[in-house]
Amino acid sequence: MTAVAMVVLAGCQLLPTSLRPSDPPATTSDGFYAQTLTWKSCGKGQECATAKAPIDWNSPADGAIDLALVKHLATGTKQGSMLLNPGGPGGSGWDFVYYSGDSVAGPAVVDAFDIVGWDPRGVGRSTGVTCFTDDKAKDDQLYGTFDSPYDTQGWIDELTVEMESFAAACEKNTGELLGNLDAASNAKDMDMLRALLGDKKLNYLGYSYGTYFGSVYAELFPQNVGRFVLDGAVDPLQTDFESLKFQMVGFDSGLRAYMEDCLSRSGCPFSGSVDSALAQVRSALDTVDGLKLVNADGRVLDSATLATAIIENLYSQSFWVDLSNMFADLRGGNPALTFKSADDYNQRSSNGTYESNANDVYIAATCADGDFASDPQSTLDRIAEIDAAAPILGKYATYDDFAVLDTACTHWPYPRGVDLPTTFEAVGAGPILVIGTTNDPATPYASSVSLARQLSSGVLITHTGEGHTVYNQGVSCIDDLVDAYFVNGTVPAADPMC
Repeated sequence: MTAVAMVVLAGCQLLPTSLRPSDPPATTSDGFYAQTLTWKSCGKGQECATAKAPIDWNSPADGAIDLALVKHLATGTKQGSMLLNPGGPGGSGWDFVYYSGDSVAGPAVVDAFDIVGWDPRGVGRSTGVTCFTDDKAKDDQLYGTFDSPYDTQGWIDELTVEMESFAAACEKNTGELLGNLDAASNAKDMDMLRALLGDKKLNYLGYSYGTYFGSVYAELFPQNVGRFVLDGAVDPLQTDFESLKFQMVGFDSGLRAYMEDCLSRSGCPFSGSVDSALAQVRSALDTVDGLKLVNADGRVLDSATLATAIIENLYSQSFWVDLSNMFADLRGGNPALTFKSADDYNQRSSNGTYESNANDVYIAATCADGDFASDPQSTLDRIAEIDAAAPILGKYATYDDFAVLDTACTHWPYPRGVDLPTTFEAVGAGPILVIGTTNDPATPYASSVSLARQLSSGVLITHTGEGHTVYNQGVSCIDDLVDAYFVNGTVPAADPMC
């Protein structure tokens, strides 16, 4: 993920006149589809509005939440609207659209569509998930160290206590919404937004986890699928553990690609063969806990934070120079750039405040959608499996990710969403473009291949290259195909292998 500065703009949180807080909530889903959005200028030539959605689509009279919307107006003759989600779970579509401006998509797409970003339920400017309310508590969760070493039952016991406290705080501070963060509820929000935007069919651009929203939507509402592009796909049929393990293998592959490039350049902080250089990275991860390197703000660097920092710089090839600088400083005993990269990943500002609630949503939404709670294997056994599959970053990347999710979801106060589809054929939907990058570290290429095969109308578009997602990042083969599809409905006859 890429941290984006968040600015609260007065006047953008606007309730439609038909749904002021004093009005009773709609008693049926039809009532939510019948509301009128009131759009107001909110700067940068864009318009903002707030929609109401039921907390629980199965019981719409039980209360409503806000969904924050921003619209980049079509610069030419408007064909319709297009929803955009940047991923996560926990990513802000509002921020993505608002701060991207005219570069939010290709020029032809910007010309033809109102591009609408929204913060999904629980995220950002929408009615939000709130867990720990104190930034110090968030620091302790994301950067704190443990009395027991990693990979021991003592550590698991400490982590379990921490995650039980976290789950209790989420339940207390978020309320009933915490049990309704699943992708099916988000897909129903998306269909409501389609109707409120005046579109018979939904046009959608989803990145990373946003592809899961798109897959669920297509299965639930195939007749309403317009022009869909899913870039950097999640395989919706993988178990959560297999998906995380697969991702860690992807990060190891991304690190190998970085190292091959680094060793070909002057000033690389590594030397020797690629394998020996990767062994040096593993050695740094193996030994950093014992060094007790202290950042200027007092935080102590551990192997979990180092792994997070490395992963942050594998999301894009353009970050590789930062990764080299980070390794060079770390070799000199300075952890500042490592913490900077980890902070970027966690959306933590230099002053110690957090720019979003993305981490809270990441855990809460994963527990809502995922199957960690039903996994019979222990957390330590699963970490060992990941370490065997991804022997450089693998287990260290689990400490602040898989291990947190596994323990949190096992003690989550709400069960997994019951309305999630179990197949993803989307029979009757129009062509859906699925883009996969061959060495995508976060959503490996095989996931896009699998999703395109599952969808009855899936069309695989392959990009041979590095990095997480690819559309609108200067790869003309991909950009031209996607733009032609959105604007003209043109579908390639075969995978162009860009």
